[in-house]
Amino acid sequence: MNRISIRPALACLAPLGLALQGCAALPEADVAVAPAMAEAPVAAGPGLWQVADADTTIYLFGTVHALPESIEWYKGPIETALAVSQELVTEIPSNAAHDPAAQQMVMTSALLPADETLRDMLSEPDRTSYELALTKLAMPPAAFDRFEPWFAGMTLAVVPLLQAGYTAESGVEAKLEELAPADVARGALETLEWQIELFDTLPVESQIAFLMVSADNIDQVVPMMDDMVAEWLEGDADGLAALMNDGLTDPVLAHALLYDRNERWAEWIDGRLDEPGTVFVAVGAGHLAGRGSVQDYLAGRGLSVTRIQ
Repeated sequence: MNRISIRPALACLAPLGLALQGCAALPEADVAVAPAMAEAPVAAGPGLWQVADADTTIYLFGTVHALPESIEWYKGPIETALAVSQELVTEIPSNAAHDPAAQQMVMTSALLPADETLRDMLSEPDRTSYELALTKLAMPPAAFDRFEPWFAGMTLAVVPLLQAGYTAESGVEAKLEELAPADVARGALETLEWQIELFDTLPVESQIAFLMVSADNIDQVVPMMDDMVAEWLEGDADGLAALMNDGLTDPVLAHALLYDRNERWAEWIDGRLDEPGTVFVAVGAGHLAGRGSVQDYLAGRGLSVTRIQ
């Protein structure tokens, strides 16, 4: 098996797998379209929104979980918002990627029963496409035979990016963790264990659909990510959503990876407004773009969302 940092990369880039595939060609969410957000002059740059009441301000920042080292994005309203925040909240705890026990948990969860192999689970056309994708990554056909489809799918979404120079260390969450003052509290909306269980308990058909999005589009992973980063840097949430709407139509996957999580996060934000303070919430940019976004679910709760960049 190719060892291009797959084990630690998978642990720290689990949200990347969600961003790349959980936001692609999703069936429409059963949620009312948000009313027009409060308008404000918007500067070019990654999208930043604000939800506030009399004594609480919550910033919502759309992130890219892995980036090339050369990308610069930390300036202006983003820098100001983090500087005045007392808490930084990300999808999973910042130390999860570096915990050997967590990495072992990922690998253990991903193993198939001893009498099963991944390629035997695939139809002949899917197996052909999958093996071709592995060949293009210079990986042997049996590389993931012992692993469940979700694990192979997530890894296939990550490896081309690592080979192209994307790293989690240059990703937004890592930089926010580095730039936030030491006295800023850290929080998380989910745990790595929860995210892995989310994949591990998906129906086999949905896991295979997840895998085949990566396999069928292996040549497009890096160009797609490059385009997504360009739209993200421009702050074009609509353009970002449009780029992500290509490839995945499985409704179980769509709700599990995107809509249900957006709804839960909106509930968390609504509850957090009951406590005073300023909070900087950083989640994958796809969760803050398009129909069924976190903002849509917040609007459904009667909360006003203002874009400030």
